[in-house]
Amino acid sequence: MQTATKPQGCTNLKLRQLTRMVTRHYDRHISGTGLKNTQYALLSHVIGLGPVRPGDLAKRMHMDASTLTRNMQPMVAHGWLKISAGTDARSRLVEATEAGRAKRAEGQRAWKEAQVALNGWLGIERVAALHELLDACLECLGGDAESATEDEAGSADSGVRNEHSQR
Repeated sequence: MQTATKPQGCTNLKLRQLTRMVTRHYDRHISGTGLKNTQYALLSHVIGLGPVRPGDLAKRMHMDASTLTRNMQPMVAHGWLKISAGTDARSRLVEATEAGRAKRAEGQRAWKEAQVALNGWLGIERVAALHELLDACLECLGGDAESATEDEAGSADSGVRNEHSQR
């Protein structure tokens, strides 16, 4: 019978160290497109969801509404997103412009390079096991692991879904 190993160190610290390293890796690839990782993810979500209310977008991205608003402002200024009137006077809809769709496609190529490189460094089996573990943890903590996996880089089409499964 195998005994459970007691975790050593702070889980939060270890996760933050890992996410900072992985974020820097993706940033090096995606920044060449003029996008930040957060902007690429935001564009991917907007394209995948179609015209979407900001509140729904924030919920799907697991982010605060004020943070979403702050992140959208420069993207609207660049002409990648547009905010239009919703179904009533108080609601708004966010959608990607043609320039935004083109920028997201450019970002997706860079994201794919980053993904392939990370898979090579860690090994595809380890990355798949990491995804399983992360999804299970998200589920235990009350997150929707399936939508988090699909939403992460935006599943605007089956090609993106296939990229997620390759991680």
